[in-house]
Amino acid sequence: MNLSTRFTVALHILTLLASSREEPLTSEYIAGSVNTNPVVVRRLLGLLRQKGFVSSQPGNRGGWQLVRNPDAITLLDVRRAVNEGSPFSMHTNPPNPACPVGRNIQGALTGVYGQAERALEAELVQTTIQKLLRSVQARARGLIFLAYL
Repeated sequence: MNLSTRFTVALHILTLLASSREEPLTSEYIAGSVNTNPVVVRRLLGLLRQKGFVSSQPGNRGGWQLVRNPDAITLLDVRRAVNEGSPFSMHTNPPNPACPVGRNIQGALTGVYGQAERALEAELVQTTIQKLLRSVQARARGLIFLAYL
């Protein structure tokens, strides 16, 4: 699973758990909602547990629960919990230093990528899991959500 997909699936998981605060959900149930393999869900839940977002309960009535207030979890928090590194990557192989573009492209992109990442983080920090859940619930009721989150 690539980084951007992992982030989206983690948001799906946390929003689903926020919608069901009273009862734990099994990884199989969550995987059914995401439409993916339960192993993928369990891996992400493990990362989210390490960061203190969720906990698990063993047994017949066990499963996963959200342990932090969904108003206190920003999308940036989740991105940082499940992603390592920048959403922008440089070449996997060094460009040709004999080429004027190859020699200078990474330096030129570094500032642009840094600025874009800061803008992304500024946007993600403004939305919480609770706001995302409200948007999902409004859409489920067929309401047009005029004010973006």
